[in-house]
Formats: sequence, C-alpha cells, structure tokens
Amino acid sequence: MEALILVGHGSRYPYSKELMEKIAEKIRERNLFPIVEIGMMEFNEPTIPQALKKVIEMGAKRIIVVPVFLAHGTHTLKDIPHLLGLKELDENDSHHHHHDHEHVEIPEDVEIIYREPIGLMID
Repeated sequence: MEALILVGHGSRYPYSKELMEKIAEKIRERNLFPIVEIGMMEFNEPTIPQALKKVIEMGAKRIIVVPVFLAHGTHTLKDIPHLLGLKELDENDSHHHHHDHEHVEIPEDVEIIYREPIGLMID
C-alpha cells in the first residue's frame, strides 16, 4: 500500500498546521493515495516520526514524502532526510533549531521516497 506524507515546518501559530491539514484533505478528496498524512518539523504534532509510524502501522509499504516548502534549505537537505532515516548527521550539520524527535525503525520491506520541496515542482 502507498502513503503520502506532507511535511511542514510547523509554527507557534495554529494557521500553519491548519493549512497543512487542508492541503492533505484536498489530496485525500482526489483519491490519489490510499493514505495521506502530515508530519511537522517542530512546534506541532504529528511530528515526522509520528506520521511515519502511523502510516507504517496502517500498512504502507511505499511512503512518498513531500516537503511543503518553497525551496531547499537545511531542513529539506539535512533534517528531514535524517528524520526519515535516509541521512546521518555529523557535527557540521547542526544549526540553531533543535528537533528532538523519536527515532522510528523503518522495516526492511518499507520503501521511503523523498521528493523535492513542493515549491520546486512548480514549472
């Protein structure tokens, strides 16, 4: 089964999460993916690991992760791939944010496909 996780930055303002939920609902309405969830970098839940854990528990074997960001930056190039288990961080990868998230073990039969930020998909 396939799942889509939309990743947002998160904010102290509720509008950020509300907007992510609206985007996810629009995609659900189109029946493009059997499972559509959101995951947030910080400030809000579900976190990225929580979203991963949920879709795996729902039976997803192919998980497509799309950052809802306009362009690449530290989060899309380092932090999110690290949270997905796709990249290890070293001491040179630190920056001013703290993203203390639980670690999710990805089963061997689960494929994670990490896409470009949504802003780069617009031509």
